[in-house]
Amino acid sequence: MTKIITEITPLSEHDCFYLVDRYKPCFDYPIHKHGEIEINFVSNCKGCQRIVGDSIETLDYYDLVMIGPNVEHTWEQNGITQQGDLREITIQWARTSAEGEFLNKNQLTSLRDLFIRAQNGIAFGQEFIKSLLPKLDELVSPQPGFMRFLKLLEIMYLMSLTDDWHPLSTTAFANVADTSNSRRIKKIKDYINKNYAETIRLEELAALVNMTPSSFSRFFKSRTGSTLSDYIIDIRIGHAIRSLVDTTMTSSEICYQCGFNNISNFNRLFRKKKGCSPMEFRENYIKTKVII
Repeated sequence: MTKIITEITPLSEHDCFYLVDRYKPCFDYPIHKHGEIEINFVSNCKGCQRIVGDSIETLDYYDLVMIGPNVEHTWEQNGITQQGDLREITIQWARTSAEGEFLNKNQLTSLRDLFIRAQNGIAFGQEFIKSLLPKLDELVSPQPGFMRFLKLLEIMYLMSLTDDWHPLSTTAFANVADTSNSRRIKKIKDYINKNYAETIRLEELAALVNMTPSSFSRFFKSRTGSTLSDYIIDIRIGHAIRSLVDTTMTSSEICYQCGFNNISNFNRLFRKKKGCSPMEFRENYIKTKVII
């Protein structure tokens, strides 16, 4: 198996952020990760492919994502020949900028929530991206660094307010710490993360938080937006994908290691969640990796 490149970005400890606006004929950088938070905008990318963690998506004309630290990501041609150059605007800044007391102020609640959502990677819809294009052009136009910093804050604020976004990598694959406000939900998620390979019953989870099974099911759905069974499947699939890309284990070995009771059920659920078989996912993912 090959390894993921860890990119050393040009950002220094004295910089607020790193910004680059470039045109290029194709995507040519393999899958990688870095310790910085990143916003990446691409235009003229219809039909190309984006990988963020265990999310693989085919792109429309525009793409805009925000990716937390140390989440593997890349863009690739997916067999597409460009009609004209791709345009790519990349913004990176240190994760410590999102973890300080500054973001804990009341006026910055939506920005703080944006950084939390982006830990696994989030992608924005075409209509929102189109509305943001003038501000992205203003960001990269010649101007003092302080004015660019203010423009970046404005862009992130708009990103924090829109509902036109969706999550990318699963939490289990990205290995992101849980940020639930509810102590009961956090307790349940911690238990599932530690015991995903075992049989997990509704009754035992409900007992952990002193609730009846029916009340707990409603409570979990209202707080997470997911049914308990779907959440457990997502956690198991995330761990399965981590094994697919980081080990040479067979699909069958991974199936049982991650808590699925039979290979056919594993394959069916995997295809439902990811649109391909486990081995197809491994092949698509590994081809973007390089030996270091």
